[in-house]
Amino acid sequence: MTGHAPETALEKIRKFEITNLTVLHLAVPMTLAYLTTPLLGLVDTAVVGRFGDAALIGGLAIGAIIFDLIFTTFNFLRSGTTGLVSQAYGAEDEKEMQAILFRALSIAFAAGLVMVFLSPVLLSLGLWAMAPSAGVAEATSTYFLIRCLSAPFALGNYVVVGWLLGIGRSKTTLAVQFLLNGINIVLSLFLGLGLGWAIEGVAIATIAGEVVALIVGLLVCWNLLDHSVRPSRQRVLDAKAWKRLVNLNADIMVRSFSLVFAFAYFTSQGTRFGEITLAANAILMHFFIISGYFLDGLATAAEQIVGRSVGARFRDGFWKGVRLTLFWSAVMALLCAAVFWFGGPALINLMTTSSEVRAEALVYLVWAALVPLSAMLAFHMDGVFIGATWSRDMSLMMMISLAGYLVVWWFVREPLGNHGLWLALHSFVLFRGFTLAARLRPRATMTFQT
Repeated sequence: MTGHAPETALEKIRKFEITNLTVLHLAVPMTLAYLTTPLLGLVDTAVVGRFGDAALIGGLAIGAIIFDLIFTTFNFLRSGTTGLVSQAYGAEDEKEMQAILFRALSIAFAAGLVMVFLSPVLLSLGLWAMAPSAGVAEATSTYFLIRCLSAPFALGNYVVVGWLLGIGRSKTTLAVQFLLNGINIVLSLFLGLGLGWAIEGVAIATIAGEVVALIVGLLVCWNLLDHSVRPSRQRVLDAKAWKRLVNLNADIMVRSFSLVFAFAYFTSQGTRFGEITLAANAILMHFFIISGYFLDGLATAAEQIVGRSVGARFRDGFWKGVRLTLFWSAVMALLCAAVFWFGGPALINLMTTSSEVRAEALVYLVWAALVPLSAMLAFHMDGVFIGATWSRDMSLMMMISLAGYLVVWWFVREPLGNHGLWLALHSFVLFRGFTLAARLRPRATMTFQT
């Protein structure tokens, strides 16, 4: 009598389900978490704005921009950790999951302390680049030097979020983000308005939110660890693992800086067409930013599903995850485009009272409404490639896309003007999506054959 061979451990690993509910279970909480970020910025601006000093508002805005530019350097602590942990999770390698956490936290705390130590230098460079007025520079200095004390905790939170996402704990991640931003908002109101500390209160509230969120996040991670196993010191310090982490981080850094440059260049080139057009572009870019939060939630789902499938050597799960997250990304892009097209005039009126800016924004509304559709594939492919840790392809395709963006703008800037600028931006995100998609099957074939 012939019996069936017992299942191997690998076959058991490969049985995890990937469904539409799996995608939404991961994407919806992260979308909500991302949406709390602009809410926090709105509250901080409103708190400082209540003091009626334009220099304080300008100082807060410039200080926040400087921090965004600096922290862009460390985005890999979130996305890189997610990719590596999801693969270890798929392979059921508990020791490596813990080792990745320890390695990433080491980088976060070390980098954060360096930021604190170099804060006067970083501030000077930022003020030199922005060249604000004396009053704005003073407010920026106050905000920056206080908030910079939060750097080790902020970067540590990047790691915590990345690690929790890597093991598919998106609801837990949402709770940690709500805690961070909730404390920040409440304390901004209390310290900034209640005690009258203005911009100092807003900065201190940020520190408090980061500290509490990190403590809670680390406790959550600690409770999720399997304490029956622990990686050795030798494994945590393994040179090959550190080299992989550094290479991954460098590639993600290139990708992040290229994105920042692309959008900064879009804004700078908009100045060629006057203040009215520049203001209209700034308003319409908010449509892109808003759609980005929704598409990022689905990209995060792709990171976890793809990473877990790669770690488990689950080829069918990989392709199913790619297809399902692509489907839902397309649905979300269509919804965003429809909302922007039909509700765009109302949204523009909400964001500005200037009749000239409103009229100018309506001229270019179609470009902003179509951006979610053009950018959808780029967001999705980013999630897939981060989850699979194919970072070198991601950075190379980003550089090619950036070059294509500049070439398109060079040829269309004179005949098309601001319409050409929007066309170049669409070209950039389309180049990103299609160049990465072209690399998807060859990279998947190589990964699952090895």
